[in-house]
Amino acid sequence: MFLTPIRTALALAALLPATTGMATRRGPIDLQPESKLWIAGTSTVRSFQCKAASFDAKIESTGDAAVAALLAGDKAVTTVVVTVPVEKLDCKNGTMNEHMRKALKASQNPTVVFRVDAYELARSAEGIAVTLNGTLTLGGVAKPITVNAQAKPGENGTLLVSGTREVRMTEFGLKPPTLMLGTMKVDEKIKVGFDVVLKD
Repeated sequence: MFLTPIRTALALAALLPATTGMATRRGPIDLQPESKLWIAGTSTVRSFQCKAASFDAKIESTGDAAVAALLAGDKAVTTVVVTVPVEKLDCKNGTMNEHMRKALKASQNPTVVFRVDAYELARSAEGIAVTLNGTLTLGGVAKPITVNAQAKPGENGTLLVSGTREVRMTEFGLKPPTLMLGTMKVDEKIKVGFDVVLKD
C-alpha cells in the first residue's frame, strides 16, 4: 500500500524531532576520583609539591562513546573547563600553604581556571598526542596558553590523560612566595602537572 503525499509528509514530520535530537545530542565525560593535579616548584632551600585535594572538570562531548572516538583520533569533545579551588592546594606544610594562597591571591580569586578554546589530536607511540590551546586564569589574570598532553586507554573503558606545563608566576602579575624573613625564596617558574582519568 502506497502512502499518499500528505501521509508521507506527516511521517517525515514525526521523524524530524528524533533525528534532530540525535544530531545535537551532548554527553558529559566524567572525571574519575583517582585523577590527580599538582603544582611543583623549587626554592632557595628545597623543592616542593602542592597537590589539589579536589578539582572539577566540565567536559562535554558530541555523544556516547566519546572516549573510543578520541582514541580513534576523532575530535569528539566540545567543551573542557578545569577549575581548581586554591584552598584545596595542599603543600603538606601549613606555612607554605598560607604563603602559596597569598601569592595566588586566593582571597580575591579563589579558583584557578583553564578553559580549552581549541585542540588538536595526533597519533603517537604512547597513544594520542593532544595539543590544548586555551586560556589560563591565575590570580585573576587570564592569558592564552598551550598545554601538551598524552592520552591512552585505561582500564574499564577509561581514558588516561597526562601532561605538565611550566608557568611563570610573574607573567600573571603574581609575586613568588618568600618565607623565613626572605631567606627562602620560591622560584617564579612552577610546573603544573596532571594525571586525569576520564570515562563516558
